[in-house]
Amino acid sequence: MLGDLTGKVAIVTGSGQGIGEGIAKVFARAGAAVVVATRTASNGQETVDDILGVGGDAMLVHCDVGQRDAVEKLVAMTMERYGRVDIGIHNAGIYAMHTVEDLSDEVLDETLAVNLKAAFWLTQACLPHFRQQGGGRLIFTSSVTGPRVAMPKTSHYAMSKGGMNAFIRTAALEFARENITVNGVEPGYILTQAMAALASDEEVKAIASCIPQGDLGTAEDIGNTMLFLASDEASYITGQTVVVDGASTLPESQVVMDAFYGSDPSTST
Repeated sequence: MLGDLTGKVAIVTGSGQGIGEGIAKVFARAGAAVVVATRTASNGQETVDDILGVGGDAMLVHCDVGQRDAVEKLVAMTMERYGRVDIGIHNAGIYAMHTVEDLSDEVLDETLAVNLKAAFWLTQACLPHFRQQGGGRLIFTSSVTGPRVAMPKTSHYAMSKGGMNAFIRTAALEFARENITVNGVEPGYILTQAMAALASDEEVKAIASCIPQGDLGTAEDIGNTMLFLASDEASYITGQTVVVDGASTLPESQVVMDAFYGSDPSTST
């Protein structure tokens, strides 16, 4: 079966809700034991319970990945429970909106710690175990914001994701001879609980009208892409990021979209 992860152990940070929850459930359905790492224990427990409820294997680790020692403890607890770790996925991220002018050192430091530095820490903590096992997979949730497009009030977030993509390429080169692959996924507009809480149905519909495919993506869309990157079938892919955005970053402008699709994104001229 394509993407069969039976017998594999995957750590997924930020998997209490949203994209991370989707990744965790996709990996569990593929046969992996999933370590649900999250700062909000109640959300993480719900993910674990959902996985256990359908016959999967999961454990909760309550941790703040913005702290090096918490990430090291996360990997240690995984090894204590399962005796191995095969896949390290850093998905946790924060997304506070601030202009460049108003950005404080506190917000900048927290954003870089959670979004970017945690990727280094998870990699460093997993490496000895990957090497002992003869290989492993590192996969990171990046974004189109920063590497592909820009949005006001997100310079710190964009910087963290641009830095993540640079880290992916460099780490992939360093580990290429060790059967350790390093890849990422760049989500576009994904309909998560957080977006649904912040935007009305009409606002979500307006966003969807700007996406060539006509709708927002799902957390499972990201999880399925990561599943492939984690699989044996993707063993020759490393140092890459995959954009999953329904083609939202392709048009030169909304004028192009309106000229081709008109007001209905489900039809073409």
